Amino acid sequence: MTDLARPDRAEVLTMLAAFGQRAAEDVPEELGSLELTWLIAEFEQRYGIEPDLDDDAFEAVRTVDDAVAVFRAAVLAAGGPAATGAGAVTDAGAGAARP
Repeated sequence: MTDLARPDRAEVLTMLAAFGQRAAEDVPEELGSLELTWLIAEFEQRYGIEPDLDDDAFEAVRTVDDAVAVFRAAVLAAGGPAATGAGAVTDAGAGAARP
């Protein structure tokens, strides 16, 4: 299991790259429902955390950045460290409101 550090975009792209055995740079920004389902299962396996996603929240995750935001929220809710310092991400999606 990975340390409880907040997953960043690069880690999420790496997880998605394993789905379909492709390079991380070949992963599209938009996620299909099958990719998202697989990604959530991979996140749960790596972190031992189940993101709190009802049907509406699941359907709202459409991009890699959306997934990063959901996974970060799950890690924080589970008591993981806050993103501060060099590891903090300031790209799009980091400030997106989540229920």
